[in-house]
Amino acid sequence: MTIHIEHGILNGQVAGIEKGYPRGTKYVVEGFALDGQTPIGIVGRFTTNRRYLIITVYEITGLEE
Repeated sequence: MTIHIEHGILNGQVAGIEKGYPRGTKYVVEGFALDGQTPIGIVGRFTTNRRYLIITVYEITGLEE
């Protein structure tokens, strides 16, 4: 699973920036898992020592009718 998240971050793009949180700004990155077909979203923030702390990861799915 870790390699899927890493691939999504490295090959994805910032889809949103959420400001106003006490612990810092959240960045939403959207990309694809290692298989190149499964869209994933990664929410995280930068820590004081410049590391990207992953808060949650989810599979992006379409709305079902």
